[in-house]
Amino acid sequence: MDFTSPQFWIALLQIVAIDIVLGGDNAVVIGLACRRLPARERKLGILWGMVGAIGLRIVLIFFAVSLLAVPYLKIIGAVLLFWIGTKLLQPEPEEGGHNIEAGTTLFAAVKTIIIADAVMSLDNVIAIAGAAGDHLGLVIFGLLLSIPIILLGSQLVIKLMDRFPIVVVAGGALLGWIAGGMLVSDVAVHDAVMAAFPLAKWVGPVVGAILVVAIGKALAARTQARRAPALDDLAEGKRPGQPPQAS
Repeated sequence: MDFTSPQFWIALLQIVAIDIVLGGDNAVVIGLACRRLPARERKLGILWGMVGAIGLRIVLIFFAVSLLAVPYLKIIGAVLLFWIGTKLLQPEPEEGGHNIEAGTTLFAAVKTIIIADAVMSLDNVIAIAGAAGDHLGLVIFGLLLSIPIILLGSQLVIKLMDRFPIVVVAGGALLGWIAGGMLVSDVAVHDAVMAAFPLAKWVGPVVGAILVVAIGKALAARTQARRAPALDDLAEGKRPGQPPQAS
């Protein structure tokens, strides 16, 4: 891909969307981990937490680019992206979604941030590497773009998603699209797949996007259906699962 290629600009837009959809949680983690620090140390905790998170992402993203050239690892990455995409479409856990222990010392807060980011950055890194293909410049752009998202915080992203739920659905579909493309472009199967079905490079992403949205929405509906009786009990002042009182 080069600057004159439509694929380059499509990949660029995909990476921007990935960073917006997946990158906002990092700022939330930093804020939660530093919330118990004294005011003077809080800024240092945020600063060093960002440095650690960004450094970790640099290491992860260059490993991801190298590993995606190994046979069958794109298939593993695609399966992981399918899972991330369907998880993205699920309703927030009832307890709030972020189980982050606030540190009481600067070292504890920074350690918490880096451990949490080691888990949370993996989805972002694999998605960016899959969207960028072999273009190292796009990979670096995706990394650099994630930095201001961490710096500026996730509140704008969260408000956007709350106001326009279609943004979340579009994000899940995008991850499915990238996963479908990775699945058919793995070096171990690419030649055989293209020989048997030349349109696979277009059909794979479309099917991937549809599957993520369909499965994600179906699982979300089941989760909401399970929660409905508990919410009704709370509205009536009963403990969840408490049998109805005899009249």
